[in-house]
Amino acid sequence: MLVEADQEEEEDFQRFLRRVDDIANLVQGLNSTDPAVKERTIAEVEKRLYDQETSREEESKTMVNRTVINTRASDVANAKAVNADGFLAILEKDAKERAKQRKRNEHLANALKEKGNDAFRKGDYVVAIQRYTEGLEKMKDKQELYTNRAQAYLKMHEYEKAITDCEWALKCNEKCIKAYFLMGKAYLTLRHYSESKQCYEKILQIDPKKETLFKDCMNEVNLEEKRMKDEERAMKEVQSGNLAALSIKEMLQKLDRPDQNILYYTGGIRLLTGAMKDCTEQTLFRTNNGFSILKDNEIVRRGFCAERKNTAEVDLSVSLLFLWQAVCTGNEENQHLLLTQPDVNAQLPKLLSSGVLEIQKETLALISLYSENENGRRLLLRHQDLTKWLQILMTFVKSTDVRASSAMNILSDLTKEERFKTQCRAMLSTGVLPLFTQLLTSAKLVNQAALAHCIGIMGNLCADVFIRMQMAECEECWQACLKLVDECFDVSTPKYQECLFAVLGLMMNLLLESNVIIQYFAVDISGRCMSLLGDKDGRIVTRAIGVLSRILPASSSAVEEVVKGGVVKKIIKVLKAGGQITSNYGIKTLSICTRNNRQAQEDLVKSDKRFSVLLKLLDSENEMIVGNAAFCLGQCLAVPGAATSLLNSNVVMILLKHAGGDATRTSVQENAAIALGKLCVAESRHIFQLRKLNGLAILNSAMKYIHSI
Repeated sequence: MLVEADQEEEEDFQRFLRRVDDIANLVQGLNSTDPAVKERTIAEVEKRLYDQETSREEESKTMVNRTVINTRASDVANAKAVNADGFLAILEKDAKERAKQRKRNEHLANALKEKGNDAFRKGDYVVAIQRYTEGLEKMKDKQELYTNRAQAYLKMHEYEKAITDCEWALKCNEKCIKAYFLMGKAYLTLRHYSESKQCYEKILQIDPKKETLFKDCMNEVNLEEKRMKDEERAMKEVQSGNLAALSIKEMLQKLDRPDQNILYYTGGIRLLTGAMKDCTEQTLFRTNNGFSILKDNEIVRRGFCAERKNTAEVDLSVSLLFLWQAVCTGNEENQHLLLTQPDVNAQLPKLLSSGVLEIQKETLALISLYSENENGRRLLLRHQDLTKWLQILMTFVKSTDVRASSAMNILSDLTKEERFKTQCRAMLSTGVLPLFTQLLTSAKLVNQAALAHCIGIMGNLCADVFIRMQMAECEECWQACLKLVDECFDVSTPKYQECLFAVLGLMMNLLLESNVIIQYFAVDISGRCMSLLGDKDGRIVTRAIGVLSRILPASSSAVEEVVKGGVVKKIIKVLKAGGQITSNYGIKTLSICTRNNRQAQEDLVKSDKRFSVLLKLLDSENEMIVGNAAFCLGQCLAVPGAATSLLNSNVVMILLKHAGGDATRTSVQENAAIALGKLCVAESRHIFQLRKLNGLAILNSAMKYIHSI
């Protein structure tokens, strides 16, 4: 018994010692400078206090019922346990005080953060850092204060401090994207390219939706890394005494001589252009301040910026454009530096509008270097106001030389950027549409190939709802489109065919809108399309039917006119040989015509003997085609004898398959069910086939649709 008591007493004592050690660890955790450690400790204290409260009663009962022999040792242990409980009580009170203090500190930290943000916005980064630091003194685990201070440190070029703050922010929140972004910037500036890339890769891991940001950041790192390698390589060439490398520096020094004749500078620029063989020469041009030719030389600058240039100034400007093409081809760093030159930025639109053939030609060639790739386009959008560029470039359609195709290629590239489309809105109604309608109505006087390309570009711009709406509401634009269709119909040459193909595509896009102007022109538009249904070019026929499928719902008068003109017979003929796109447009047009027009229904029954075309379309994998074919069939079954002509076909099985749920679109199921119901009503012998296929239940469910007709 004594042995058992001693053992039990020893266990109590050991538990007490462990408890004291735990408390010591908790105190140490609460005093830690690491915010994450402190947060975990506070959470542990709160958990222990809760556990103690719920188990205290059971523990006291256990102590009362326990038999203890060594009362003195027990008294000592109990006294220490009481002291430990008292300490935990104090700790509980302290935790509550800490929670209150934390709320007060958080309020103060937020106020200091806002003061810091205000100073940052004003460019007072020193004060901003002070305020963020004061905020961190109030609350050491506030992530925003670390990232904001890191951003301020970046502005002050204190990159190591910025990295340290980002690391502290990540201790507060390991998924803080801003911390990784700023740390990546700091590492990039310090030329730690691998570490910078790792930061940006973390961003993509945390949030895959940040792919655009990731690509931009990685592109920036790659460009900077390439720039440094290029410059190191170029420096080695100079140090090794490479004559070609040394000549770049010498030529730039000669061009730096002031007050020389303009021909001297033109000749020097031409020689310099000829020396640009590869990336090394391009890099030496940049590192030897080559882009300052325009900025620092008054004679060169004045000649390049002159509004009305004499022959010598034209030669100088063309020479500079040649040089910039040579130094910027395949060199994104040089492309960037060129666009940061104020005079170049200001002059590019003026050079395009100069009217001097050679200047325009070489300006277009220079801009093409940018527009051909995504990074170049972004540079243009960042450094240039492209608001007027659509209008300026569109004027080159009037040119009969290479300028027309160059301008259209640039425009086509720029329309890939949403920001360019947004900028185009500003000048659309006042500048672009009047010019565009003029070009459409002057097709015989302009470059037809470039005009076709231009029309296609305007069609692509219609993807922007605002642009499409403005164009669709422009009466002059519709008149010009119709005039061009007439001209192309009269002059059937390959170039005019391309214009016709393009303008039909534009009209299709515009017909995604619905307005009174479209209703007004509906009869004229549908009439022009009817005349094109016999064209030898299948592309033209397909687009003409496409326009019909979108214009006819706007006007019942247009439907009547095309039906009188034999549209059903013509489209059935096309559908017999047409592909899926043509079939889609064609069957949609027929469904519109047969909806309420008895003549169209009769024409379809006559033109499509035994409904061979419709049955083929009903078997299509395209549900839009199936749905419209079922609708057409349902409309035509009102014609006497139509249902009887289908007795020996598999129409019941096909309709039953679609109505029974094979189709994913509800409208397709409904159209098939309605057609099936009408078929059985019009010709009762189809019911026998329906019974064989166990389809009466489907027919009964279809009746509710029939009653609503």
